[in-house]
Amino acid sequence: MQVKDTFLWVLCCGISLISYAQEKADIIPETYTAYKTPEEINIDGEDSEAAWNKVEWTNLFIDIEGEKQPKYKTEVKMLWDDTYFYVLAKMEEPHVWADITKRDAIIFHNNDFEVFVDPTGDTHNYYELELNALNTAWDLFVSKPYRNTNVVLNDWNITGLKSAVKVNGTLNNPNDIDTGWMLEIAIPWTAYKTGYFHKNVPTDTFWRVNFSRVNWDFQIADGKYERKKDANGKYLHEYNWVWSPMGVINMHEPEKWGYVFFSSEAPKKENNFIIPQDDKIKWELYKMYRIQTAHFKTNKTYFTSVDDLKTSEIKVDGKRIEPKLETHSMGWNISVKSPFTNKVLTVKEDGKFISN
Repeated sequence: MQVKDTFLWVLCCGISLISYAQEKADIIPETYTAYKTPEEINIDGEDSEAAWNKVEWTNLFIDIEGEKQPKYKTEVKMLWDDTYFYVLAKMEEPHVWADITKRDAIIFHNNDFEVFVDPTGDTHNYYELELNALNTAWDLFVSKPYRNTNVVLNDWNITGLKSAVKVNGTLNNPNDIDTGWMLEIAIPWTAYKTGYFHKNVPTDTFWRVNFSRVNWDFQIADGKYERKKDANGKYLHEYNWVWSPMGVINMHEPEKWGYVFFSSEAPKKENNFIIPQDDKIKWELYKMYRIQTAHFKTNKTYFTSVDDLKTSEIKVDGKRIEPKLETHSMGWNISVKSPFTNKVLTVKEDGKFISN
């Protein structure tokens, strides 16, 4: 489904109108080592399996811009096996409520939990999953971030998805105080395959992943929860709490997502993953990319010199690297040769990252 001109869709998918605002101070993405579980995980919303108890929780979620502390705690654990990517989310919430029951409805109009996955790390062709406390799912395939002309497949489903919710309290009862809710998810690797023979189970490698929790202020109407409105009848803004902060109110900048390393080792409480040096170069290339695209948005022309991008070099771990800006009949690209791997790292005009 083509949605480039659909303003409602843009709002529903959390894209910010200030996506190209001035870069804030550097935010280092979060990392997590997901270990391979030797035992079957029963998806029941509980963390009773021994494997869950052997691995650490992530750091607590933070506000999406990376500055404010959320009023309720959220944390996640991850595991995997040859069939599934397992996610366990624990959310503190004194009033657990939900009223959306139709699959692929706009789930984040309820409080929800969201999973974002980019298997290749090129920022294109990524996946989003949203679930509320009724275990209602909305799953999407996104061809490109919303900063580019893109296609979003709202009717794409994760075949074989398993999920379960455990409410520590009572769902949809405004007369008591709850502790929160736990969500357990099993996403089959086959959902991320690009072809029948594609072997895509990520063994001893990393994918780019992020998690988001949307939370609304509420009011009670006729004994039921609903999103709170102001004096003019307009819904108050939602809160966006995330695992790896984005720096802007926009989840759809995959180059900023966290790193999940899928270790073949048995579950344990260690996270030894080190972000590759080439990815640090990649972050700098995307800063330049955002300057270039913001300039075009305002002036309808592109810069043709690296100097115009406010930097003529990239510095990573003490090494100075000179980027190159090339323009051509199809657009432009910014590239560097990595001193760490000798690979040529490139960001194209459509935002796609290439390493070769």
